[in-house]
Amino acid sequence: MNFSESFYVVTNDLKFAGVLHDIKKSQRALQPIFEAFTNSIEAIKIRAKEDLKYDGKINITIKIKSNLGNYSEFESITIKDNGIGFNDIEFKRFNTYKDFTKGYKNLGSGRIQYAHYFDSSEVKSIFKEGESLFERNFIISKNKTFLDNNAIVFHKNKIVSQSNESGTEITFKDILEKSNIYNSLTDKTLKEALLERYVHYFCYNANSLPAIKIKCYLDGSLTGESEIVKSDIPIIDKTDYLKLQFSKVADNGKGFQKIDKFEDFTIDAFKIRKEILKSNDLKLTSKGEIIEESNVSLESLAENDNVKGFKYLFLISSNYIDNRDTNIRGILNIPTSETFGKGDIFETEEILLEDIQQGVNEKIDTMYPEIEEVKQNHDLQLEKLKEMFLLDDETAKDLNISINDNESKILEKFYEAEAKKTANIDAKIKESIDKLEDLDTTADDYPEKLESEIKKLVKVIPLQNKTSLTHYVARRKLVLDLFDKILAKKLAIQSTKKGTSFSESLIHNLLFQQQSTDSENSDLWILNEDFIYFKGSSEKQLSKVEINGELLFKEIFTVEEEKYLTSLGENRKIKRPDVLLFPEEGKCLILEFKSTEVNVSEHLTQIDMYASLIRNYTQDKFQITTFYGYLLGEAIEPKDVLGRVSSYEHSYQFDYLFRPSQKVVGFERSHGSIYSEVLKYSTLLERAKKRNEIFIDKIHNKNNQ
Repeated sequence: MNFSESFYVVTNDLKFAGVLHDIKKSQRALQPIFEAFTNSIEAIKIRAKEDLKYDGKINITIKIKSNLGNYSEFESITIKDNGIGFNDIEFKRFNTYKDFTKGYKNLGSGRIQYAHYFDSSEVKSIFKEGESLFERNFIISKNKTFLDNNAIVFHKNKIVSQSNESGTEITFKDILEKSNIYNSLTDKTLKEALLERYVHYFCYNANSLPAIKIKCYLDGSLTGESEIVKSDIPIIDKTDYLKLQFSKVADNGKGFQKIDKFEDFTIDAFKIRKEILKSNDLKLTSKGEIIEESNVSLESLAENDNVKGFKYLFLISSNYIDNRDTNIRGILNIPTSETFGKGDIFETEEILLEDIQQGVNEKIDTMYPEIEEVKQNHDLQLEKLKEMFLLDDETAKDLNISINDNESKILEKFYEAEAKKTANIDAKIKESIDKLEDLDTTADDYPEKLESEIKKLVKVIPLQNKTSLTHYVARRKLVLDLFDKILAKKLAIQSTKKGTSFSESLIHNLLFQQQSTDSENSDLWILNEDFIYFKGSSEKQLSKVEINGELLFKEIFTVEEEKYLTSLGENRKIKRPDVLLFPEEGKCLILEFKSTEVNVSEHLTQIDMYASLIRNYTQDKFQITTFYGYLLGEAIEPKDVLGRVSSYEHSYQFDYLFRPSQKVVGFERSHGSIYSEVLKYSTLLERAKKRNEIFIDKIHNKNNQ
């Protein structure tokens, strides 16, 4: 690689089109800025080790331009430092994909984010080589010219510099997608973002920070200037110390034993406003660095807890940690109970990671008694959760439940443990099924033999499972009773809050919570048991409905399509069907709920309109051609329905109206079809009650025996 020439930086056996696909664009809009700022910090630290009298500087310049209508638009942002610069070694490292030498989390993906966000990221870097200073210029982009050359970096030149100081200047411009965050960026908002993003680093390095200045220009005129100074950095709230004991492998080679040797550990605690520190954290530090991946965690506080508006950061330091650092930054050789004694990378005497975890957390509880109160509240919430979902105490003892586990995660862990138990039950079930081959349904003793096998099977099913089944059936009964009370207007809220929209919302939320996508935990079984197994959404704008994480609707429309979708003063893209369900590819169920007071026949074509929009304006990959519509209400007069849409027919034996398959017109696509039903809530309720009563009676009779 001749660095004096212009060339595209190409990596053998690596296709950048594939890398750009694998490393997704960060959801954090300012990520490219953070990546460049981190590089500046790194470059300054490297130079500071070589020159103790050197003062680091980072200057950030934001340029905004005004457009018509007093609208501000991002022009560029430049980050300039006086660090070591991109010498040949640093430039090679910058271009190495998944290079770990700068830290566990630094994988050379920063340039990928530059390319994802900006059409052009231009770098000018001054660096020392021998006794001379050189200048290197290069550009990062993913435009067609770059990718045609299988590159995202173009090295322009390396020339002798006229400058008297090393450093790097990177300018981001030509943002690829419009961004309100960048368009509204100012010196103050960027300062706040940097304080939030680098609060760990700033706290730990408050006495050695470089000078960080931010200027903002609008149409070339300075509009604001900010600086990150020591007074902006949270100070240590408390410092405490503890001694931790070394362990060695037991003489018999089994387990570990403590020895009469100790090491001092220091805990620096920061109490920071929740607006700045986004999550409570505990970090090990080594040789002036915070170790991001140290496998220790804060046990008394969940990440999102706050105590009177404050969150907590705990930084742990010790000579022991420093001595266990490696030449790969961010990686510590501290053994766990599983790794100690295996291999030759550890000393014969070590402090186990579990002992650090336990000792530090116990000390934190004594430093802040108010944190212990929060921990007790979490324990109380866990007990309530166990009671609510009939979770087994025996199973709970074997689970590793973290304070950061939300209710969903805790339930997931319980169910995984129960699944292991289920495997044993399945073996017993198989044994009973195998014995079915010996049964003869025509034999006189057939009922007795079948009952015998049933009793054997019931014995191996835990009480937990039996109780869960009872809970499942009982819950359904309560939901049906609640539905009955809504239809009879017997809820207390119905006497104080009235209106057709509220009446409809009560029923809608009972069947499927509005704005939800969790059909599995809905009560759509009242309509049809199969409905809870279909993916779907409740009252979502058509433009925001997703299937398997992808938007159903197109994001870009032709001029003609856009003209229709917004004609007559409407925006048809934001219409909200009550419920959409997708049972399989190419099919869609549309459910519409009406207030009990509304004449349902006045809304017979509403579902047809939704079907038309979905048929014609979804992404090409979602070709939905078959629709099933269900219009539900209580005020249904069959003659009104038949009089308005003559193709409906009355199903007298099941008390509902249906319309055989009709055409859904495809404007630029093939036609689809829709089958529709109009039915009463009271009819649904009676059907669901009959289904559930069978189980209720069985359970009730069993308990009374």
